[in-house]
Amino acid sequence: MRSPRLWIVAILLLALAAGAQLIGPAVIPVGAAAITILPMVWGLIAGGAVSSQKWKPLGLDLQAAASAIMGLAVLLLCARLSFTIGPNIQLLFEAGPALLLQELGHLFGTIALALPLAVLLRMGPATVGATFSIDREGSFAMVSERYGPDSDQYRGVLSMYVFGTLFGAVLISLIASLATSFNIFDPLALAMGAGVGSGSMMAAAAASVVSAHPEMADQVLAVAATSNIITGLLGVYVGMYVALPLADRIYGALTKRSKTTSERKADTAPRAVAPSVTVPLTTIVPILFVGGVIVSSIAAGGVSRSIIVGYLILTGLLLLGVGVARLTRGKIAAMIAIITIGALATTPWSPIGDFVSSTVGTVDFLSICTLTLTVAGLSLGKDLPLLKTIGWKIVPVGIVAILASYLLSVVVAEFALGLWH
Repeated sequence: MRSPRLWIVAILLLALAAGAQLIGPAVIPVGAAAITILPMVWGLIAGGAVSSQKWKPLGLDLQAAASAIMGLAVLLLCARLSFTIGPNIQLLFEAGPALLLQELGHLFGTIALALPLAVLLRMGPATVGATFSIDREGSFAMVSERYGPDSDQYRGVLSMYVFGTLFGAVLISLIASLATSFNIFDPLALAMGAGVGSGSMMAAAAASVVSAHPEMADQVLAVAATSNIITGLLGVYVGMYVALPLADRIYGALTKRSKTTSERKADTAPRAVAPSVTVPLTTIVPILFVGGVIVSSIAAGGVSRSIIVGYLILTGLLLLGVGVARLTRGKIAAMIAIITIGALATTPWSPIGDFVSSTVGTVDFLSICTLTLTVAGLSLGKDLPLLKTIGWKIVPVGIVAILASYLLSVVVAEFALGLWH
């Protein structure tokens, strides 16, 4: 914090994230559905605009510093996510086979169809990040941990995340409505497919099913919510140890050939080479703590002691996870350590579970997303040339990814329900 230039990044992060949270969500009606633009999107746009504008662009060293801060911000996001897993762990024991097996649809749907399409469109290594899942919040941490926040794979995650945030709910609503109209799927299977790991997408898909089967509204909504929670419970482990390595291997197998002219052109796209910048842990943690408390307090409508204590708990878990990763020399990823320890600490059998869950529960999850995507935006300027090489390609890839994830999950759930009943 003795560096005056680093203060620029810290102040911009706090100001832009707080401003994005103050603006709040915007809902744009689109026929029977709607596009919801959350504060995290405002933060990403504002950060990207500041880092890439031509008048006085953010220096490459400051963008690199923002990338370093973001590496821990995504782990803070995982820490908050972990405390939602423990209290719901019982669902894994209570869920029927159909609810558990439908996760296979989310796992293989995108990889089976969206990944080959992305390879066909010459998206390059960004293919892996964009197609190993539909790229919700946890995907940032997985890809950042494995490839780094300056990798092509990370840019693929970012592209798919923005696409899904803006169009995912509308798209999956239309897909679910069309699938329901065929009258070939059990409404409960359609509801299970809705649990793609995104609350807005889940709600949109479930609403389409409910509109066609109002007599089963309670069952559909309950099953969809449970499915979404199970996707959250299993998604991090499946994504880190199965989906991401599998996508990487398949991409490598599909691209074992000489590069075409268009691929060579993408490889030689102008890149802003950021200098190597190291920001100490003792500097990043206070920045995230102060920024997080401010943004979360805005989301809650006022600062409270429980928010401060909640952030202290999240920070402690973050440091513990980083410590485990360093002690094991990376054999246990920091993200996995954080998710596992946080989940165990909040299970119904944990003596501190109720206290931790209730305290951390006052920290709004989406406010941490706002903080994370704002700092991602501040590091975005140097990546714009490479993001432009993806460009329009993310649209067909994103459509296929969401379509495949939902429909394959529904098919698996339908088959499992038939066996179970």
